[in-house]
Amino acid sequence: MSVQPPITPAVPVSIASRGLLRYRPKSFLKLILLGFTLVALPLIGALIYAAVSIDRLAVQSRQAVYQSVQIAHGSRVLLDEITTMERGVRQALILGDATLLEGFFQAHARFVSQLNKLAALSLRRDQATALAQLRTAETPIYQQVLSARDSPDSLQPVVYSFVPLLVQARGFAQGGYALIEQEVSAMQDRASRTRSIVLWLVLALVPFTLLLALLFSVLISRPIRLIDEAIRRMGQGELDRPVSVTGPQDLRYLGERLDWMRQRLLEVEAQKERFLQHVSHELKTPLTAMREGADLLASGVVGELSDKQKSVANILYGNSLQLQKRIEDLLNYSAIQAQPTALNPHQVALQPLLDRVLQSHQLAVLNQRLQVIQHCPEVHVYADEQKLCIILDNLLSNAVKFSPPGGVIRIDARVQDKTLVLDVRDAGAGVNAADRDKVFEPFYQGRQAPQSHVKGTGLGLSIAREYARAHGGDIILVETDRAGAHFRLHLPLQLTQQSHA
Repeated sequence: MSVQPPITPAVPVSIASRGLLRYRPKSFLKLILLGFTLVALPLIGALIYAAVSIDRLAVQSRQAVYQSVQIAHGSRVLLDEITTMERGVRQALILGDATLLEGFFQAHARFVSQLNKLAALSLRRDQATALAQLRTAETPIYQQVLSARDSPDSLQPVVYSFVPLLVQARGFAQGGYALIEQEVSAMQDRASRTRSIVLWLVLALVPFTLLLALLFSVLISRPIRLIDEAIRRMGQGELDRPVSVTGPQDLRYLGERLDWMRQRLLEVEAQKERFLQHVSHELKTPLTAMREGADLLASGVVGELSDKQKSVANILYGNSLQLQKRIEDLLNYSAIQAQPTALNPHQVALQPLLDRVLQSHQLAVLNQRLQVIQHCPEVHVYADEQKLCIILDNLLSNAVKFSPPGGVIRIDARVQDKTLVLDVRDAGAGVNAADRDKVFEPFYQGRQAPQSHVKGTGLGLSIAREYARAHGGDIILVETDRAGAHFRLHLPLQLTQQSHA
């Protein structure tokens, strides 16, 4: 019996993958569908191969079992019919009755019919030869019985002819049983071979599928990550880097729109800077005249004033100073945004500079009955004195503004690893948790209202941090369990080459 070998897989996964990867999808949805298709194709191919192999194995097994059963059944029928023919001849010989040969002829007809059925099967060469020998051995017996039909006494030699015929029939039957055992063994071998092939396919396709899934995860997530990074940069005000998104056409178009938005924001930012510069300069000249006029009135140069008139003149003078500081903040912020901060560094004694800044806030400290406690060592910092003064002034101004009447402001300075560390703490309400990430943003006003009636521009801390970073340092908001806000200034004692430049 011929047995066809198991089929081999016919899914050219690598060729199909390379061909599909050359195709550039134009939309994000098509990229996802392409990824799912490429990841699923190897698994689908393995499933189809396994299904076809199992179906082929089942068909071959059915055919083998059917043929083996037919051969075994036919062998038993042949043995039974030979026994029936022998019994018919013996009865006719013993009783001398020729009519008893009718059973022989009927068994002969069934014997020949079974031989023809077995010959129609797909027998092996040795089985077909044995079946032909069996037919050849039975034919003379039939001829002898047919010729001795009228004289039963002459059937004695025929009786002994059945012995070799039975031997041949039993040999053919034993070959059928051996065939069943061989077919069972062959089916087991084919099943084991198919199982091994499917197992190796799975072992080979699982890492290949995982690699494809990883590849398409990167292809899908990369443009989204680029878009997210571009949005984050624009949200943080970093508008100098162009937005470039690679990937499907619709995501590239989205990247182009984001870059267009970035350019528009740059234009708006430039317009805002120009507006601030122009307005600040336009306001500074008349404000200087107003401040000087109020100072002249309060000092009595143009004539003596009453106490109420002096009080009004002092209020005008004080508010003109506050307004001048706001305008200077705007000018400093515009200068920072227009170009990198230029430094004019030299050795600056920290203690005298801090005393000068405290003196400028002495009036507000006295009005609110604040207590300022400072611990400052004798230390010199190589820095731009004017910008360092602005840093300290803004930190102290922020503490004074948010401190309650009778509160305590603590200023502690120390040197750590060639770096000046200066802490400014107040006893106010502190920084709201929602404002911690935005407290250094320009023009941002926190949720906590200041204790004083003067509302700032929201530029002081932003300018102070920019100047600190220009020196190679930084200002951070320190989380604390105590009441009030705690700001910490880090400033290197010596400027690095990059900061100095």
